[in-house]
Amino acid sequence: MALTLKEQIAREAEDLGFAAVRFASADPPKGAGDALDDFLAKGRHGDMAWLAANSERRKLPRAIWPDVKTIIMLGLSYGPERDPLAILGMRTRGAISVYAQGADYHDMIKTKLKTLAARVQRFAPGEVKIFVDTAPVMEKPIAAKAGLGWQGKHTNLVSRDFGSWLFLGSIFTTAEIDPDRPEDDHCGACRRCLDACPTNAFVAPYQLDARACISYLTIEHKGHIAFEFRKAMGNRIFGCDDCLAVCPWNKFASVARETRLAVREESDNPPLAELLSLDDASFRARFRGTPIKRTGRDRFMRNVLIAAGNSGDESLVPQVVEHLGDASPLVRAMAVWALSRLAPNWAAAVRESEAGIEADPDVAAEWARIGA
Repeated sequence: MALTLKEQIAREAEDLGFAAVRFASADPPKGAGDALDDFLAKGRHGDMAWLAANSERRKLPRAIWPDVKTIIMLGLSYGPERDPLAILGMRTRGAISVYAQGADYHDMIKTKLKTLAARVQRFAPGEVKIFVDTAPVMEKPIAAKAGLGWQGKHTNLVSRDFGSWLFLGSIFTTAEIDPDRPEDDHCGACRRCLDACPTNAFVAPYQLDARACISYLTIEHKGHIAFEFRKAMGNRIFGCDDCLAVCPWNKFASVARETRLAVREESDNPPLAELLSLDDASFRARFRGTPIKRTGRDRFMRNVLIAAGNSGDESLVPQVVEHLGDASPLVRAMAVWALSRLAPNWAAAVRESEAGIEADPDVAAEWARIGA
């Protein structure tokens, strides 16, 4: 029996390593635009000005491409081999979010999408465009509309087959393909993801205030990290997997062998002592080809110093002290905080002399906080 168009596309997607494929019309997902407007109006996007700048285009797929008729949503599983929260007990190592422990997923998915899009055109003639995360596409609401999963109370996509571990990508096409039905919400009364958040970033089920989210703070936030969040960050230096990892639907997720092949062992939660030694050149070399490189050395070192301050490891003090003279105020400020945590007497002893030569008001304020 001949395969249907959707079955042909699904077979090609599976051949390329995609875990799931579903189809949606190009009509906007119901309620998603209003939710985005509310999120932005309350300032919960923080530094992510690009969300506000493209909000109208983001809400309407046809505002991105007027000719689109069908959106093919793809999911690539990145289910971890081991408990991603186990690293949180290893305080002298930096905890890196599962998605960022290997090659940049944007590049990985984009390559697969380009190949799949070309194959789709053989079965369904028409124009195609591909999108991965950085474009103004509401991937999670569209994926839920297509039946790939549902947006859980942690606002991320949850799949009955792959839990909370799916990278998303989309192919827009001018071909008309029958849409799949949306997936029902299966969260029920569960609130594990909400209760797991170290900083209480969820103001309500299905509502996140990014300004309190460790993933946002360690990746997107460009400034100093507020004092109230530093201890809660623990050793999380890039992202946070807590709300994802506790989802009970993860029990159905298999280890993503193909994706994990890209993970470089040395990138997997490295020692803080190693990371504290990175200058700009060595940072770029160390994290070349990974999502971490895009954050930049200064913001990353800010995060590492907070982890050092939370580590309780006094052997890190000499390296922390070296960063008191760093060129970046972001780094100097967190070096002061880390020193005050690891060696409070030393920090108090040098406070006056160091604060007296500090020109940056934010760093000076960190010195003034010591002993206050």
